[in-house]
Amino acid sequence: MLSKEVIERHGFTEEEYQRILKILGREPNMVELGIFSVMWSEHCSYKSSRIHLKKFPTTGKRVLQGPGENAGAIDIGNGLAAVFKMESHNHPSFIEPYQGAATGVGGILRDIFTMGARPVAVLNSLRFGDLKTPHNRHLFSGVVSGIAGYGNCIGIPTVGGEVYFDEIYNKNILVNVFALGIVRKDSIFKGVAKGVGNPVIYVGSKTGRDGIHGATMASDVFDETSEAKRPTVQVGDPFTEKLLLEACLEVMDQGLIVGIQDMGAAGLTSSSCEMAGRGGTGIDLHADRVPMREAGMTPYEVMLSESQERMLIVTERGREAEVIRIFDKWDLDAVVVGEVTDTHRMRVFDKGNRVADIPVTALTDEAPLYQRPALPPPYLDILHDLDIENIPVPADLNKVLLTLLSSPTIASKEWIYRQYDHMVRTDTIVLPGSDAAVIRVKGTDTAIAMSTDCNSRYCFADPRTGAAIAVAEAARNIVCAGGEPAALTDCLNFGNPERPEIMWQFQEAIEGISAVCRRFNIPVISGNVSLYNETNGISIYPTPIIGMAGIIEEASKRMTQYFKAEGDVILLIGENREEIGLSEYLKEIHYTVRGVPPQLDLELEKRVQDLCLSGIREGLIKSAHDTSEGGLAVALAECCMTPGEERSIIIGAEIGLRDEIRADALLFGETQSRIIITVRQEQVEKIKEMGRESGVPVSVIGRVGGDRLLIKQGSEIRINMSVKDIAEAWRNAIPRALED
Repeated sequence: MLSKEVIERHGFTEEEYQRILKILGREPNMVELGIFSVMWSEHCSYKSSRIHLKKFPTTGKRVLQGPGENAGAIDIGNGLAAVFKMESHNHPSFIEPYQGAATGVGGILRDIFTMGARPVAVLNSLRFGDLKTPHNRHLFSGVVSGIAGYGNCIGIPTVGGEVYFDEIYNKNILVNVFALGIVRKDSIFKGVAKGVGNPVIYVGSKTGRDGIHGATMASDVFDETSEAKRPTVQVGDPFTEKLLLEACLEVMDQGLIVGIQDMGAAGLTSSSCEMAGRGGTGIDLHADRVPMREAGMTPYEVMLSESQERMLIVTERGREAEVIRIFDKWDLDAVVVGEVTDTHRMRVFDKGNRVADIPVTALTDEAPLYQRPALPPPYLDILHDLDIENIPVPADLNKVLLTLLSSPTIASKEWIYRQYDHMVRTDTIVLPGSDAAVIRVKGTDTAIAMSTDCNSRYCFADPRTGAAIAVAEAARNIVCAGGEPAALTDCLNFGNPERPEIMWQFQEAIEGISAVCRRFNIPVISGNVSLYNETNGISIYPTPIIGMAGIIEEASKRMTQYFKAEGDVILLIGENREEIGLSEYLKEIHYTVRGVPPQLDLELEKRVQDLCLSGIREGLIKSAHDTSEGGLAVALAECCMTPGEERSIIIGAEIGLRDEIRADALLFGETQSRIIITVRQEQVEKIKEMGRESGVPVSVIGRVGGDRLLIKQGSEIRINMSVKDIAEAWRNAIPRALED
């Protein structure tokens, strides 16, 4: 009889365990308990979130595959599809930053090529604590090295992303990875086990004891003992993954695949029962046939191991030798470990003895679903209470700008992306550092723009508005690159859902994302939920990361944020408002996190984006950059600096602003729906006319030229600085923080 301690150690409540007894009609053995444990974990079952995710719009004119598979897919024309998804590897990366981040990259890449797509790009979205502490610097350096090490070795470029730093992530960092691949749209494969009698083949690396109960660990809060869980972190091998990728694509090309699934969270257990669940079949597995790299492994360990670089394939009966021959050519294990059945049960055997026998639906469709209590947190009234009149305007606004540009959240991320081989495969045509990364689609005129976005401070104060802003900003970044937003994936990072205030944050964020997606016709085609990001009762800020892809039909019309030539006219699409709540300025200069997020007018936002995209497509716009963290002054400074080592271009600008609002709000407020563009003098009136026709404010604010950034408000000079000094502060902030 299983003890109460064993049951609780596997993460079950008393009610959940009683439910297992009812399903089986008996007490489970240890193998069955382990299988239920991982499949009913929050990480695999989404038991706290699944009912809310149904609110997302998931269909659209380009959607070929929505949520429910390994990744989503959209039609990008020319008979091709883009397959993409985002996943988290938060808990493992905190425990072991290099391997946690590396295996996060490996896992998301397998999700992509499992669908038949060749991965072509990776982005990331990262959150770390204050770099002033040695441990946070260790975590930051380790994660960046892990992403670089895996991506560079497998030969997939990391082309963009975002990084924020805040003390709230001191004990719970976030490592979210987005990957995109290209496939012929008639050659998309799915994770399904069909055809009674068809063989089930294990391929890839051997199974070890690493990662056992990784899914369960990812579904639990942290405390002081968490780093002792290091053995549950998987160890990755990018060179093996490269072989696995090529072998899988080859068996797909040979027409040998009925279904294929990555062994990700919960390993062999999740891949097998999820394939059977989608196929409406059963599956028999023989644990003793699984290739093992450690002696004496039990069926429990084999079924729950999360060793990396492994896949499960269903092929047609009689063709298993062809599959094995291809994997043997690539020097990878390939072993028939089971078969598809009509039993609708998952049965596991060891040396002929049946060690597990569970209905498939009990593991997939019948996992507990919770409508957890949700209540607004009591701190909101205090958090929203910001009297702007009590915030003094600093006398030295030049110093404010330098301080913001030196903030790790705003500062140049070149130290990070120089470690990534972002040019491998030669598809990258907009390098990291601009609003969105852009890759060409070989053999076509098409390019794909990609961005990851979320301001979690906004979400902390107002999760509905904050999440809506994340979608709007991702779309704005795509548009500034010349792309039409097509679809998104998400990674929803929150604290403990058993706390009503966390569940309220989650539900509100879902509403915010859904509202913008519906207004902008941007479907959610895949995603991930990461809960229990909490240590000793302190939760992270709600951080619903949005990863978005957009289509540029003519790659030659891609756009970057950098000023191009002296004499170009600078225009602002949108309008300035007196908003400083929750801004980077308020936190870094006044050491205050108070207020409400900037307003988001969806109708104005849509018109601003449509105007910018039309101007780019008509060849009128020479550069485009949205304003976000740090506001207008920071955005203008970023426009002056083109990244690129010794070839870096810095060019100044003279700006004249006539708005009668506070100087700090004008320069550093984070008002939404604003895009800075440059055009030739002869195109100014055309852009203004387009603005009048679409009801979008368009104003001339300056001219490119010189070697200084000069910003006036009326007759008052607010900023007057050498662009060289600006660039030095911006580029060296993170390297200096790591040296401290």
